[in-house]
Order: sequence, then structure tokens, then C-alpha cells
Amino acid sequence: MPKTEADLRAAVDGGLFEESHHLDLKKAPNSKGDNKELARDLASFAVDGGSLIIGVQENKDSRTFELAPQPLNGLPEKIEQVARTIPDPPLTVITEEVSAAADDGTGYLIVHIPASPVAPHMVDNRYFGRGDKTKYQMGDAEVLALHARRRDTEADTLTLLRKEMDEDPLRDIGAQSHLFLVAQPTAGRRDMCLPITGAKDWNHRLHALIQRALQAPHTRAALSGMGFSPDLASAHQGHRRARGVALSSSGLGAGRIYTPEGRSYDEDVIELQLFEDGGLRLLMTRLSDTPSRPHETSDEAEHFIFDAAAVVFTRHMLELIRLISEDVGYHGNWTVAVGVNRLHGRRRWSHSIFAGCHRYSADTYEESTGATLAELNDAQGTVTRRLLGPLLRSLDSEEAFERALADKA
Repeated sequence: MPKTEADLRAAVDGGLFEESHHLDLKKAPNSKGDNKELARDLASFAVDGGSLIIGVQENKDSRTFELAPQPLNGLPEKIEQVARTIPDPPLTVITEEVSAAADDGTGYLIVHIPASPVAPHMVDNRYFGRGDKTKYQMGDAEVLALHARRRDTEADTLTLLRKEMDEDPLRDIGAQSHLFLVAQPTAGRRDMCLPITGAKDWNHRLHALIQRALQAPHTRAALSGMGFSPDLASAHQGHRRARGVALSSSGLGAGRIYTPEGRSYDEDVIELQLFEDGGLRLLMTRLSDTPSRPHETSDEAEHFIFDAAAVVFTRHMLELIRLISEDVGYHGNWTVAVGVNRLHGRRRWSHSIFAGCHRYSADTYEESTGATLAELNDAQGTVTRRLLGPLLRSLDSEEAFERALADKA
């Protein structure tokens, strides 16, 4: 992609620009109609990914392209607003400014539209795809095929999730609900994370990534007032695993063997595994607990679901995925799945014991979605809502987490 106006001019003069399945060139939108047309362009690119260059336009008479620098003030924000408000589901795009040599506030905007894991996207109740050079309205058969392909990808991730739930080292221990998170790069190399897992100081590097995830300003702002124990930092013991490494709390020893030490919180275990192929697995065994009531035995006390913990760990997991992508130079998509067990009949915890009145009617919860690098950078709230929305709505608590389910401005 061009980085300067000179690059753009050289591409125009050399006849290198040509609208294609992955590239379109146009002027900035100036009206509501232009915004709708832009939204249709963005939706069409979201199927396979592509780029839009604003500020290079076609001369219809000569069938050539020419530079037409546009005012840049507010343009990236406008494009992002169109992407997030008109297509359904919303889109996340990446923009790059290229200033004009005249230094007059004009220039060019390169808009990258990653292949969306939830494509196709609608505009005005119609789906759009991209042909060889232009967009087109998609037919029912093509839409159904895309949805089927997405379901197949997500089903593979759910299979990994169920494997983790089946191999839970505390599967037959206690009564607490357990949280599982699984993430897998969709186009990563088999040794994608070997620079981390194969390093002599892998333990230190993984700890550092966790600390960065916990301290990320946008994540801290989204989760303000939502601390929880154990957290990711509680995973402090390093272990080698088959094709990867792990950090765990003291309750989980070598070989993933549960090793209680006679403490009241022994059952509160956390484990993070990172594999050479980029796969991430998180286990947290305290998604439910009993309130402190001295007159009740552990068998009598009611378990309450910590829905806030599910939100906290999901946001931290997404930030960790983003940091790992950055660290190893992976720019592709991810699939992410969340699972919870031992849910039947339980309601959400609240400081007011009467607030959580909706009991969950199934024993397990599972959900999966795809996530682009653009979403991991700018729309972690949207991805979190896709993963946890059905669970939170069933517990009547989605509105309580609006900040964590929203995206940074």
C-alpha cells in the first residue's frame, strides 16, 4: 500500500491502479446518499477483505485515474462512523492517512476492510458482495453458503471448547461453575507462537503479556470497578505442556493434576495455556460461589453466578490475543469460544440478594464467534457482546455491563 502522495502519483502515472475484487478508489462522501453508498462498498469488501482509497478518482472519459486530495479533518472518524452505524452487523475498519505534499490539510485516506468473521453484512436489508471490479447484491444461495461456512468454522472452535470442558482437571471436584475460553488463529502457522513458547524466558514473556493485558488503559476503563479474584495474575506457576506452555495457580500442579493444600480457596483455580500454533486456553473455576453465611453448610448454601467475572475474563482474553498477535506479527482473524458449566438453576450474584431473580434453565452455556485484528484493536466490546450476550440476557444483566460491552471511542 502507498505511504506518501509520491507513491500514489507514481502508481497513477504508471497505470498501476485498477479497481478489483480487493480495491476501490473514490472521493470522500458528502451526503447521506454518499454515506449509504460507502456503507454498501464496505459491506461488499467485508466478505473477502479489501481496501478503499479515498482521494483517487477515475476519469470516466479517459478511463484513467487521477489524484483528488480530500480534506482530512474528521474524515477517518466519518468513515468509521459509517462503518459502525449503517451496515448490519456493524463493521470495524482500519484507516491510514496520507497527507498531501501541499500541507494544506488535504490528502488521502486508505481504508482497510478486513474479511469479516460475521459476513455477509446488510445495508438497507440487502446483502452485498464484491465481484471482479464492482459490488453487487448477493442472492439467497450465496448468503446461505456464507452463513454455512461461518457456522462450520465456529463449530470447529466449539469442538475445541468441548474438548477443554471434557478434560477439565476439576471436572469432578466441588460444585462451582467453571469458565472456559478458547481462541485459535484461523490462518496461523503451526509454529506461530514458537518465538514465545520456545524461548528460554517464555515464563517471563507470558507473565509480561498478562500484565500488559491487565494494565491496558482501554480495558481498565471498560472494566472500571469490576475486580475479581482469582485474576489472570494469579496464574504464576510455569509448566511445560504438550506443544506449548502454561501458567497456573498453585492448585494445579504438573500434568494438570489438581493439588489442594487444605486452604478454603483451593478450589479457585486458574490456568492459561499457550500453544505453538497460537491456540490459547483459559480455565477459571470460580464462576460461581456461595455467599458468606456462617449458619449454612457448603451443601446447603446457594451458588450464585459471577457474571461480571465472565465479562472481565473475556475482555482480558481478547486483549491478550491482541497483544500476542502484535508480538508474533500475526494479522489474520481469530475464532473465540466461551463455555460455562454447572449453571442449571443458578442466578447471578448481586450485592442485593434479591436483585438476581432469573435462574438459568440449562446446565451449560456455549458460544463462539470470529474476530478480526481490527475488532481486537477497536471493538473488543462488540466481540464480548457476541460471546456473552445470550448468557447475560438470560440472567437479565446485559444492561449492567454496557461499558464493558461497548467500544472505545
